[in-house]
Amino acid sequence: MENIVIELKRTAGNVHFDSVSADHPAITIPFDYTPPLGTGEGLAGLEALVMTFSACVSTAIVGLLLRLGKHVEGYSVRAEGERTEQPLMLSKILFHVAVASGDITNEDMEKVLHQAKIISPVWIAIKGNVAVEATYQIQSTE
Repeated sequence: MENIVIELKRTAGNVHFDSVSADHPAITIPFDYTPPLGTGEGLAGLEALVMTFSACVSTAIVGLLLRLGKHVEGYSVRAEGERTEQPLMLSKILFHVAVASGDITNEDMEKVLHQAKIISPVWIAIKGNVAVEATYQIQSTE
């Protein structure tokens, strides 16, 4: 497997950066910080981390559910990153999954959440540094 390569360039203001992945050069992601250091016209690093965590874990969850032969008719996540000020860091991610299905059970969700914690690269990367509280809600479509 090849390494992940990104390029980040300062493009405006004090700390406004544009970031591009070598694998997806047509997609530019702006990063910035809140005033007065930045303009707030881009994602802060911690925002991007919570988004990345959500996308990575969701890929694992949906993939595992599909592998179990389950029908995922709807899927969404609301994630909230709790920050501390001294030091400025992410202390916890509250991760809530809402899934719509006619055949997914609580046991299925417990199983895939447990497996996602073990196989999700971003969850593995933050383990020991950021607490994660994962919850779910199943909306029956029967």
